[in-house]
Amino acid sequence: MKTNYLFPHTWKKPGWALFILGILFGFYYLFVQSEPPFFNVRLFALVDGSFLKPYSFFTLVKTNALDEIITVLLLVGGILIAFSKEKKEDEFISKIRLESLVWATYVNYAILLIAVLFFFDLAFLWVLIFNMFTLLFFFIIRFNWLLYKSKKGLRHEEQA
Repeated sequence: MKTNYLFPHTWKKPGWALFILGILFGFYYLFVQSEPPFFNVRLFALVDGSFLKPYSFFTLVKTNALDEIITVLLLVGGILIAFSKEKKEDEFISKIRLESLVWATYVNYAILLIAVLFFFDLAFLWVLIFNMFTLLFFFIIRFNWLLYKSKKGLRHEEQA
């Protein structure tokens, strides 16, 4: 089956490396709640502003880039994992990929709906931040779980 929208299979390993590195940095950032000064840099911003200061556009801002690095690692790594071809990409794999993507979308928006109804203020912001990654996260888990189950089922049938 021709799948023009998928990355080559070889991109899956670098995706895992980036994703795991993003998770490790993410746990550090979440639990230690420290921003190492090593990551203090000036970055270009399309829009900069906060609650008490006016917005400025197309400017350089001094910031700690750790959260941006974590986000890029998780998103790029997750996309490479989720949308790289399997060694043998066939209709069955495509079906599992589509079903997993639909399922992950349902779960992602169910979480968002629950958050809208039951989380407020800063807690809601945290749910939104995590919600950026849950679609990829749930897709990767479900897709790989279904692949594992199907391979395990095939091995069981071959032994019988």
